[in-house]
Amino acid sequence: MSSEPPDLSQPPHEEVRIRRSAKRARYDRETIDAIVDAALIAHVGTVRDGRPVVVPMLCCRDGDWLLLHGSPASGTMTHGRDQDVCVTMTLLDGLVLARSAFHHSLNYRSVVVLGKAEIVRDEEERSRALEALMERLVPGRQADLRPTTEAEIRQTAVLRISLAKASAKLRDGPPGDDEADYDLPMWAGVLPQQAPTIRAPASRIAGNAAAMRSGERS
Repeated sequence: MSSEPPDLSQPPHEEVRIRRSAKRARYDRETIDAIVDAALIAHVGTVRDGRPVVVPMLCCRDGDWLLLHGSPASGTMTHGRDQDVCVTMTLLDGLVLARSAFHHSLNYRSVVVLGKAEIVRDEEERSRALEALMERLVPGRQADLRPTTEAEIRQTAVLRISLAKASAKLRDGPPGDDEADYDLPMWAGVLPQQAPTIRAPASRIAGNAAAMRSGERS
């Protein structure tokens, strides 16, 4: 007896249903995972003393979980653990310049995740999560570093949030002007936006440590 395939046009939960411009919504994990994997910064919303607070944090995906890390004493860690949180990520792909100010827009990919933030208590699991975060920040960097000490692991908290309640929203394409405006003489189109890739020149790496130590002593 075969089971019915999931309806990817519907949200996994009503809490993450997109109602405004619903045609831009995506609920399949392939799309959601791709955006999460491409994003470097997540904005994490918690409630503190009855007020919402949103903080940008480094994030990465580990299978079905979103990982966040920080000082155990930080507000997000203390107020977020074992509480419902909201996490958002956005990738800006282009500025959409129309023939009127009203129709200007953005080409973007975004994800919203709702869920309970669980604290990762096991030190071995936390160490693995921190390695995953470093790999996301700079692939291959962890192998060049000295091993993380047990004290450093104890001084770092890791939260994980399930991706079970997540939705994506995307816009792509040219501006949608009013029909009467297409003959106007000004330029309209999309200005692509791409984050620059920065690499340290190999010839400068060896001298970098000495320069940093000199800076620390000054």
